[in-house]
Amino acid sequence: MEFLAQYHPAWLFGLALALLATGIIAGVMAGLLGVGGGIVIVPVLYHLFTLLDIDPAVRMHLAVGTSLATIIPTSIVSARSHHRRGAMDIELLRTLAPAVLAGAVIGGLFGSLLEGAVLSAIFALVALAVAANMAMRSEGTTLAATLPTRGLQRLLGAGIGSVSAVMGIGGGTLGVPILSAFNYPIRRAVGTASALGVIIGVPGALGFLIAGLGLPDRPPGSIGYINLVGFALIVPLTMKTAPLGAKLAHRINPRWLRLAFAGFLALTAARMFFDLLGSSS
Repeated sequence: MEFLAQYHPAWLFGLALALLATGIIAGVMAGLLGVGGGIVIVPVLYHLFTLLDIDPAVRMHLAVGTSLATIIPTSIVSARSHHRRGAMDIELLRTLAPAVLAGAVIGGLFGSLLEGAVLSAIFALVALAVAANMAMRSEGTTLAATLPTRGLQRLLGAGIGSVSAVMGIGGGTLGVPILSAFNYPIRRAVGTASALGVIIGVPGALGFLIAGLGLPDRPPGSIGYINLVGFALIVPLTMKTAPLGAKLAHRINPRWLRLAFAGFLALTAARMFFDLLGSSS
């Protein structure tokens, strides 16, 4: 409580509203684009922890760990919504799941041991690459006419799981553009990738939880690198709004939203690079 006492109640109220708004946006994005919400949650938490003057050594770890925990229930709701609409490829999911799980275990353990600056740099670089893909790749542009062999699918799954766990994001951020690059239908890509968030979130969150146990300089209400206050404020709204996003995914052309989202990711990456340059000077 001493930690919170230094902040004005109105400021804390604004902070809570920001977390609630994050939950709404992340839920809609999770359902609409299959991104699991983490690509929104991580940068928001990172900047909120910066405003709270949380130690830079643990700031990004807290953002990633908390995001991974929120992804689990959000992805369950989003995946169920897509499955009810027949947009989930169960056979492909069975092929990808073991490799994604193995990658997420490795990524969760590896990411929790990285320095905060390295973790931020990885997130910024991948976010920038995803933004460029969303904004610049023409509709219908593919690498191949069909999905690759199962062996290569598993290799791609391991890469999706490991990088996503390090970044604190669901499988859709990388999974959807990768599947789309192999001429896979976008709505089935979104639906199938939404289920990968659960597979990534559980081992990833556990890795960050264990790695942060007993460490100093974490905000109140934290277990390991998972902040329960952020989790409690974000999750209920992501679970409520994920079905809305899934519903919109089957009714609208998401091209304009992808462009806006790409702009958001580019600005987030630029801000993180700016913070990294400022801290190193």
